[in-house]
Amino acid sequence: MFIAMNRFKVVKDATADFEAVWLGRDSHLGEMDGFVEFHLLRGPEHDDHVLYASHTIWRSRADFEAWTRSEQFRKAHGRVPSTKPLYLGHPQFEGFEAIQTVGGAAAPREAAEAV
Repeated sequence: MFIAMNRFKVVKDATADFEAVWLGRDSHLGEMDGFVEFHLLRGPEHDDHVLYASHTIWRSRADFEAWTRSEQFRKAHGRVPSTKPLYLGHPQFEGFEAIQTVGGAAAPREAAEAV
């Protein structure tokens, strides 16, 4: 398993716009071999920004790298530029190879989504 993460320092008054960009886009991830799941995470608030992370799980690093070279990747990232900056600096990429995975007794997905 390979986990690809990007961390974004989103300007405080741009959080709604940032979330709208992500929630409104067609990611094309589901079209890719090896794609497992995606999460957009909202983290702690700081003086000048709110930390967000995109978290994508892949079957392997090779599957992730194939995504970065794909037409689906280009389509998913070909957004119209915003007229106002949404985040401070560039996103910070972090990639992780899974060393250990411990599963648990998860509640049915419908029950988890209702919370």
